[in-house]
Amino acid sequence: MNYEIKGTPFPTVICRLESGETVCCQKGGMAWMSPNMQMSTNAGGSISKMLSRAVSGESVFQNKYTASGGVGEIAFAASVPGNILPFEISGSRQIVAQKSAYLASTENVNLSIFFQKKFGAGLFGGEGFIMQKLSGEGIAFLEIDGSVIEYDLAAGQSILIDTGYLAAMDITCTVDIESVKGVGNAIFGGEGLFNTKVTGPGHIWLQTMPILSFAGAVRPYIVTNR
Repeated sequence: MNYEIKGTPFPTVICRLESGETVCCQKGGMAWMSPNMQMSTNAGGSISKMLSRAVSGESVFQNKYTASGGVGEIAFAASVPGNILPFEISGSRQIVAQKSAYLASTENVNLSIFFQKKFGAGLFGGEGFIMQKLSGEGIAFLEIDGSVIEYDLAAGQSILIDTGYLAAMDITCTVDIESVKGVGNAIFGGEGLFNTKVTGPGHIWLQTMPILSFAGAVRPYIVTNR
């Protein structure tokens, strides 16, 4: 499969598949395609995989698109301003991402739930107790809100991240929480009581405009009839 990512600030990944090749996405993920792309909808595997996707916030059913009778083209568009990043998934490279990040992937990429090992990290860290794990073999496309900032963390090296800014990380990274120091800082600082602490080794991808933060910023300017 060949692909190119085009457009800003609402990017689209355009995939070109040889005859017989398949790409998968969540329900409603397709933007446009050539007429020879054949669609099928299924649970994407066992009942446990179906439930796993449901718990992680994705659609229970998965759409598969296969090129038939020649080269086919299909596009998947971002839902908010930001970026689409390709990830090479393999036995030695698994990725953990926020629940809303998954856009599409080749057929042999598996999407499953990833539980935070420490309950408090998920409950108070802002990234959610449940994230998504991408494993298997192939290419996955993730949707990132806003711009992307990347860091390589050495073993034992940590970074503190505000709520919602962690988009994805290598599975070798660990997530914990750290309380904001100082009572006055916690109450009046406007940053909340906890920060997400990510520790290496591994690579992390941060997003500069979490959609929930953006929604909170524009909410005061939305005129209602009340």
